[in-house]
Amino acid sequence: MKTKIYLNNEKFLAGMTVKDETELENNNMALHTCETPDNVLGNRRKLAVSLQCGLDNFVCANQTHSSNFHRVTLDDKGRGADRMDTAIADTDTLYTYEPNLLLCSFTADCVPVIFYNQVNGLIGVIHSGWQGTVKEISVKVFEHLKQVEQCNPSDLHVHIGAALSQEKFEVDEDVFLKFKDLGYANDYIYYNDQTHKYHINNQQTVKKQCELAGIPAEQITIDQTCTYVDPAGFSYRQDKQCGRHLSFIIKKDN
Repeated sequence: MKTKIYLNNEKFLAGMTVKDETELENNNMALHTCETPDNVLGNRRKLAVSLQCGLDNFVCANQTHSSNFHRVTLDDKGRGADRMDTAIADTDTLYTYEPNLLLCSFTADCVPVIFYNQVNGLIGVIHSGWQGTVKEISVKVFEHLKQVEQCNPSDLHVHIGAALSQEKFEVDEDVFLKFKDLGYANDYIYYNDQTHKYHINNQQTVKKQCELAGIPAEQITIDQTCTYVDPAGFSYRQDKQCGRHLSFIIKKDN
């Protein structure tokens, strides 16, 4: 099974699955958009084997383009792993201190944000589509981690996964104004005179949000792969029936 690994050290394992024509449903990982749930579960089981964990270690949310987050405990182990109705409701960020829980985020053009704290062992995933970005989900999550979990932002590292590129993320004025109103996204927007569309770099906007939360720029990496252009990408803009990537992080039990 093809999987991008962004991080694999003695403490953490993180990455993102890719579209793969040799797998069932092109390696779709999402139960909410699939031909057959059994195919998705088969793909998830293969991923679990490759990551040396069980499917019951997965923790999944019902993502709603919100700015809601959830601290995952051992009681959440397996939620959403093999059926949708047990997933954590109305949540677009999961974080935990617990080892051996694979936190999952599903995307097809939206920005997946994977983060970890090298000092205290906290890990998490954020689903930041454009709606999540204009709701400043990343800012809110990292502010919460600072205030409630006493995280020092300089201890946080972020991997921003593959997403829709600025070239392919074209929007009308209504969405442009939402980004403009953030006050810091103007450098990541350009206007196309021919099409009368605005093009927004959602990944760079999210990176800026991480920096505003105090995370050092050199501790933030971006996967420049465009999910629309790259054959290994699932793109909702290109195909409304497409599958989903699964971005993940797990804290190893040393």
